[in-house]
This record gives sequence, structure tokens and C-alpha cells, in this order.
Amino acid sequence: MGEPTAAARGEVVEKVLGPVHTAVQYALVAFLSYVAASNVTIAMEGTADLALIGSLWAMISGIVVMQETRKTTLDSAWLRILGSLAGAIISAIYLVFLPFSPLGMAILIGVTVLICQGIGIPGHARLAALTVGVVMVVSGMNPEISPLVNAATRFIEVIIGSVVAVAVVWIWPYVTRPTGSSGAGRQS
Repeated sequence: MGEPTAAARGEVVEKVLGPVHTAVQYALVAFLSYVAASNVTIAMEGTADLALIGSLWAMISGIVVMQETRKTTLDSAWLRILGSLAGAIISAIYLVFLPFSPLGMAILIGVTVLICQGIGIPGHARLAALTVGVVMVVSGMNPEISPLVNAATRFIEVIIGSVVAVAVVWIWPYVTRPTGSSGAGRQS
């Protein structure tokens, strides 16, 4: 038996370092999104409880946006941001006129999905519905917060998580990824 070939060594390195690289990227996105959103949410809404929710929302956004390539991460970020904008607007309008209720939230989520489908953005419906749910629940927890401030803050948190994910993938892209059964290839 001879020395392993450079290709074989490369495959071993990829199998070990690839998952570590991905795990570090996710951890970095989670940490940076959480910290940034915590500071922004406290500045906008002034409470530690809402900062926890806002940090969680930004972190979820960042993790949801993460994809295997720069392009797919950027595409995912735009989908996340536009869907969340729709959800923030729809929930803010509702909350200006009506208070939070679980039934109202459920109905509004259904209406949001129908609106997204009706205006030709069905791919945004899922993320718009999630945003409606978060804005509504935060309003239920803190009815004294203006619906516009609540919706705007949740939308900003989505932007924070999305921008952090794009930045991490752009600055530190996936070095290699399997491109099928033939080995590894560079992705961008």
C-alpha cells in the first residue's frame, strides 16, 4: 500500500473540515444576529424581554437565510426580507384597528397567505405568515407598544439576520461542497 493521493487526502479533509466550517458559519450568524438585534431592539422598544424576542427573531432569520452558495443565500435573503415586509405591513394594519387575539392571528395568517398568492408572490407567503405570527404575539405580550413600532422592529430584526447571513457567506464562503458523487467542487 502506498501513500494516499492528493485527491484522496483532499476528500478526507473536506469530509472533516466541511461540516466544521458549516457549523462555525451557523454559529457565527446566530451570535452576530443575536447581539446586533438585541442592541437595536432595546434602542427601539426599551425592554429586555422584547430584546430577547427580537434577538431570537433575527437569529432565526439569519439561520433560515443561510444556503450553500452566495447566490442562493442572497436569493433567500431577498425572499425573507420581502415576505417579512408583507407580513409586517399586514399585521401592523390589523393591530392599528384590532387587538391581538389567537383567532384574529390565525385568520390574519390565512388572509396574508391569500394576499401573497393574489398579488403573485406565493413564495413569500410562508415568511409573511411567520412575521404576522411574531408581530401578533409580541403585540399580545406588550399591547402598549405601538403596532407600527412593533411591526417595524420585527422587520428590522429580519433585515439584521438576513444581512448577517449574507455577509458571513460572502466574506467566508463555503470552501468546497460535494458536487455529486464525483467529489468536491468550489461553490460561490
